[in-house]
Amino acid sequence: MKLISNDQALSAIVMKEFSDDIIRSADHVAVILTQSWCPQWHAMKRFVTEFSAAEVYFLEYDRSDCFAAFREFKEKILGNDQIPYIRYYLNGVLTGVSNAVTEDAFTEKLGLPRNS
Repeated sequence: MKLISNDQALSAIVMKEFSDDIIRSADHVAVILTQSWCPQWHAMKRFVTEFSAAEVYFLEYDRSDCFAAFREFKEKILGNDQIPYIRYYLNGVLTGVSNAVTEDAFTEKLGLPRNS
C-alpha cells in the first residue's frame, strides 16, 4: 500500500484525475480516498495493507496539506462525499468506484479472481 503524496494529490485536483504514475503503475490499481478517523477505513485497512494482487494507493486527505481543496475536488469533481471512496483501474482505465467494501468485493471490483 502506497501513500499518495501531496504533489500527486494537487496534480489530481488540477488534472481532474490521478496521474499515470499512479493509475498505470500496475495492471490492477485501487485508489482509496478517505479520512484518518473513518471506522470503515480502519476495517478496510486490515486487508488492504497487505493486499498484493494489485497496487493500492491511499490518501487520508484530512492529514494532507491540501485538505479543503482535495475534499472539494473529491466531492464536486469526482462526485462522492462518502468515505472511504475507492476508484478501480485496469491498465490505467477507470473501471468502477465504490465506498467501503469487504475484501471479497474489493477483489471482485479490481477484476481479480477470488481466493477459493
